[in-house]
Formats: sequence, C-alpha cells, structure tokens
Amino acid sequence: MSDYRPPVSDMAFILEHVAGYPDVAAMPGFEHADLETVVELLKECGSFMAEVVAPTNRVGDTEGAKRLPDGTVTLPAAFTAAYKKYVETGWGSIPFPEEFGGGGFPHSVGLAIQEMMQASNMAFSLGPLLTQGAIDALLHYGNQEQKELYLPKMISGQWMGTMNLTEPQAGSDVGALQTKAVPRDDGSFGISGQKIYITFGDHELAEQIVHLVLARTPGAPLGTKGISCFIVPKFLVNDDGSLGERNGVSALSIEHKMGIHGSPTCVMEYDDATGYLIGEENLGMRIMFVMMNVARLSVGTQGLAISERAYQQSLDHALTRRQGVAIGATGTDSAIIEFPDVRRMLMTQKAYIAALRRLMLFNAVQMDRSTNEPDAQARARAVEIVGLLTPICKAFGTDLGTELTSIALQIQGGMGYIEETGAAQHYRDVRIAAIYEGTNGIQAADLVGRKLGVRGGASFLEFQATMRGILGDLTAAGSDFDSIREELEVQFDALEKATTWMLRTGVGDPNAVLAGSSPYLRMWGLVLGGWLLAKSALAAASLGDAEVAHGQLVLARFYAEQLLPATSGLLGAATAGARDLFALDADEFAGLVKR
Repeated sequence: MSDYRPPVSDMAFILEHVAGYPDVAAMPGFEHADLETVVELLKECGSFMAEVVAPTNRVGDTEGAKRLPDGTVTLPAAFTAAYKKYVETGWGSIPFPEEFGGGGFPHSVGLAIQEMMQASNMAFSLGPLLTQGAIDALLHYGNQEQKELYLPKMISGQWMGTMNLTEPQAGSDVGALQTKAVPRDDGSFGISGQKIYITFGDHELAEQIVHLVLARTPGAPLGTKGISCFIVPKFLVNDDGSLGERNGVSALSIEHKMGIHGSPTCVMEYDDATGYLIGEENLGMRIMFVMMNVARLSVGTQGLAISERAYQQSLDHALTRRQGVAIGATGTDSAIIEFPDVRRMLMTQKAYIAALRRLMLFNAVQMDRSTNEPDAQARARAVEIVGLLTPICKAFGTDLGTELTSIALQIQGGMGYIEETGAAQHYRDVRIAAIYEGTNGIQAADLVGRKLGVRGGASFLEFQATMRGILGDLTAAGSDFDSIREELEVQFDALEKATTWMLRTGVGDPNAVLAGSSPYLRMWGLVLGGWLLAKSALAAASLGDAEVAHGQLVLARFYAEQLLPATSGLLGAATAGARDLFALDADEFAGLVKR
C-alpha cells in the first residue's frame, strides 16, 4: 500500500484564496492564528499523521478491535502507541479554547487536521472525532463545574468521549428511545438502558471515557421533546479529580462490520449507572445537535479523506503498472496512465476531491464566522449558510467517497480486488459514512424540510445569487474560461428551477418534495463544486504562477465540462413528485403482480 502524502499545499491555497480564512484570522481572539502560522502547523501535523498514524491503517483493518471473555475491549497495539504520541503532541487540542488547555485556533484549522488524520486511518480517527463532539456539547451546555472537571483532560486527549443516541428499537427515530434516568437525592441520576452502534464505546486507549447519553426522566414528554442529556463516565471521578470506582456501564459486545475494523462499535449496557444532567431536563436533542452538526461536516470530510488516500494509491499504481501499448508509444509496453480511460478515471477522482476539499473548508470557515464574526448581521447570515451547506457536505461528500474509492479500485484492476493491496479497505471503510450521523436520505430531508424554508426560501435564493456573481468574473477572465462560464450558467438555471419548484410544491405536497430531495441535494453539491473550482481557477490566474494557474484551470474546466452537466440531468428526478413512488403496493414491489 502506498504511503499517504498530506495535501497541505492545496489546503493552504484554499484557505487563502477560496474559503476566506484570512478574514477569520483577523477576528478578535485569532491573532495567533495567521495564515503563515497555520500553514506551518498543518505541515508539521501532516508529517505526524503520515509517519505515525498512516502506518497503522492496514494493521487496524487486519487485527481489528476485540472483546475479550472478561469484557475488556482491546485495540491493535499499533493504535495504542500512535494514540500516546497523538496525546503527547497535542494535535487534538488545536481548535479548542485556551481556557481549558486548547490551542485556541479556528474550527477550520481543526477540520484540516481532521482530514489528514482520517485519511491516515479512518478507524483510528473516530475516537478523537467523537471526543471532540463531546467537548463541543460540554462547551455549549455544561455548567462551569462540569467544564472544569472534564474539559481539560478531554481536550488533552487523556480522557476520551462518546455520543450515545441509538437504541435497538430507535434507530433514526431518536424520539423512540427508552433509556431511563431516575433522579437521586444527591442530584445525580441513575441511568438504565441499552445503546447500540456506540463508536469507541469501550477501549483502553484512554484512562477514562466520558459518555454523553440521551435518556428520559420520569414524566418526560413523549418523542424528542422529552429527551435529556447526561454525562456518564466509565469511572466515577473523585472530588480531587482522580478516578474512582467503575461506573455501571459496560460493553456487552462489539459489532463485526464491513469496514473500520479497528474502531470498536459497541453495544453498551447502562445498569443504574451514575449520570449527571447537562443543562436542563428535556434539552437533550438540542445538546446532541451541537455534536451532530459539527460531526456531520467531519463525516463529510471522511468521504473526502478516504477518497484522497485511495486516489493516491490508484495514481501510484497507474504510474507503475505497465500493460499494453498506448497510441503513439514507441516501446513494448506503456504505463496504464497513458490510456485515455484511465486518465478519465484519475481526473474524475482528482476533480471531485478538489471540489470536496473546497466545499468542506468553505463550510468550516462559515462555521467560524457563525460564532466569531463581530458583526451580528454577518454572523446571522453565516449561521444560515452553515445550515444550508452542512447536509450537502455530509451527503455529497460521503456519496462521492463511495464512488471515488470504487473508481480507485477499478484503476487497480484485479489487484484492487485483492485484499492485500489495501484498495478494498478504503471502499469498505468509507461505506459507513453515508449511513451514520444521519443517513444521506435524512440529510436530504433536512435540506428541503428544515433549511429550504428559512426566511421563506430567501436564504437559498440569496446564496444562488451569490454564486451567479462569478459569471461576470469568468467573462472578464478571457476565452480560457468560456466553457466554465457557459456550463455554470446552464446549471445555475437548473438548480434555480428545482429550488423554485421545491418552494412552490412543498407547502401543499411535502411527499413530492421529499421524493426529490436526494437528487436535489446532489444538484447542490455538483453546482457548489463547480462554483468553488471556478473561484480557484480565477484566483490562481491572478497569482502570476503559470504552473499553479494551469493546474487550477484544467481542474475547473474538466469538472465543468464532464462532471457538472449531471446537474441538469437530475432536474427531472428532483421535480418528478411522489406519484410513482407510491403507485405500487407491497406485493407489487415483491414482484407478485397479477397477470
């Protein structure tokens, strides 16, 4: 398997010229996070991930997580050594407040670090990722005592965290959960119930695991309105901050999965475990969405990260695998990269990956604006943009993750299908990303059901108008940009037609809108990618570096001419309505049609 090469130069270009990071660095509190400092930090971090974490990827897949007869959950020894170095170097603390031992850097810097860690080893990265989500929840809703007790050690990585939502009878329908939280005289709660699919639910990488658990208090309202959120530590914490006795929480089993074998996905049992309420009762879903919204961007980035790792491997194979003779070649054989269809597959990977990285970092910068922008109006607009982009990032990013890792496997041919090469692992690992943190169908439903109606649709239409503003710049840039401008204009029109239809139809026929929600989300992803790549090409053209300008122009033009046209092809599916989806009964779906 090829080594991982962190794409720091592309990240630096995006942050400076596409995503708008210099504006974030100028905000109060980020004086130490100037672009030059950030780029040096990312270079150092990239070296760490490539040298320390990436070599654990294959062994994590082959050895996997195991539950021993005594109930202990163990991970590969290589994970333990790598995690110890991860904690020592402090990479997990970078985007968190200095008050609790963090680096005080913007979220966008943390997301760039996440991409490199996820590309190095997706299974390994899930523990720190869930911990960071738990940290965000405590920062927003924990009381001061809880913050001071838990956050310093969680931010340092000495302690890790989890998110406990799903139950056997309550998958995506979180409101059906039954875990109970019974008040005690000392102010704590007794937590009893079972949770499934709990990532890093038990292990020995860290001395403590801080579980954030959704549960119901007595008499709570039905559905999501009656859910509260609790801190349930693996070990109780003494008054002096040291660890005490084991709490009533254990891993009953770990799942045997298609991929991410090194990540322990646990069935957790809470048996009158001691828990501590976060915030007020019945605010659990609000608290959990703090974790989930950040996590959804991170999961979208998983699609990007694994696509990058798979692309690098398929590129190396295409450069070294010699077979057949390309047209115009003079030797007895040619590297397969000389064949047009292999070039097409490589360029498809490269262009989509470039589009995704720009989309993820652009959204991350908007997240920074939504929390740190001094101007209230600009801050409110950033909140809307994050709401629009996050489901697109999650669904488009992870759908492409599956597609691009499949292309990478295809380039490697029969060897790609052989497990020893590692190509199949990327495909297996990334497949979960379209499912967890809200399936991609749920992301599409969120886009049209919650986000589209913001300000009566004005939020979406304003963003589309912002994207259209690039057409004039492309015209002024000259004939090299003509095909990019022409195709973007066509697809802007298609997206606006779909949006107008959604807004007009949604009030009277919500099923029709939901039926077209997934192709509509895909249209958004495709157009956003074309827009951001066009921005990149324009920015590169003004830098005076012919090599950079050529590279960015080729990517933007290939995307516009060969990938972006799929947008208008989805218009019919997005606006077809639900008639035929409900036209067959169960027997007809099963093929039992009367003849």
